[in-house]
Amino acid sequence: MGCYFTIKKMDQLQILNENIISVLKERFLQYPQRHLIIKWEAVEPLLRKYPEKLKAIMQMEQTGGEPDLLGFSPEKDAFLFVDFSKESPTERRSLCYDEAALESRKQNKPRGSALGAAMGMGVELMTISTYHLLQEKEQVDTKTSSWLATPADIRALGGAVFGDNRYNTVFIYHNGAESYYAARGFRSELYLPVK
Repeated sequence: MGCYFTIKKMDQLQILNENIISVLKERFLQYPQRHLIIKWEAVEPLLRKYPEKLKAIMQMEQTGGEPDLLGFSPEKDAFLFVDFSKESPTERRSLCYDEAALESRKQNKPRGSALGAAMGMGVELMTISTYHLLQEKEQVDTKTSSWLATPADIRALGGAVFGDNRYNTVFIYHNGAESYYAARGFRSELYLPVK
């Protein structure tokens, strides 16, 4: 009996993996301008090689991120997947910045934190530099905003940074880390090693 359920669970996982790979391939081919010199044939075997990375990308998809390949990082020797959703991912909004900020709120606490949710998904908060690269490819967050990985010195003083795009201009700004808004989520990034 136990063996049957284990096999069934493995079959379900296999189906989920094939489904997300299919979604990623379709999106990759639909938007070639995002990754001009990279071929899908170089990416798919790596997704299969690193199931924990594929699981994290699946979480990006399930929370509204519409992940796709942004490019290749020579420094990390890895492909970089990011959230390409037009607006901040819908299932990741109304969160404060991190767990310390969540604990500091005494009233009207949000349901969680961006950093905590990202860790739970197995991804990292998008950095400011990656956010600029993303915005060079496509304008995002024209109606929303997204928490971004905050430099330690800013966070130590109680702040956190977010980005948006208004008036055809990318703005990086700040709020108290404990703040949260219905129109602010977070964007994530994930590195897929090529070895």
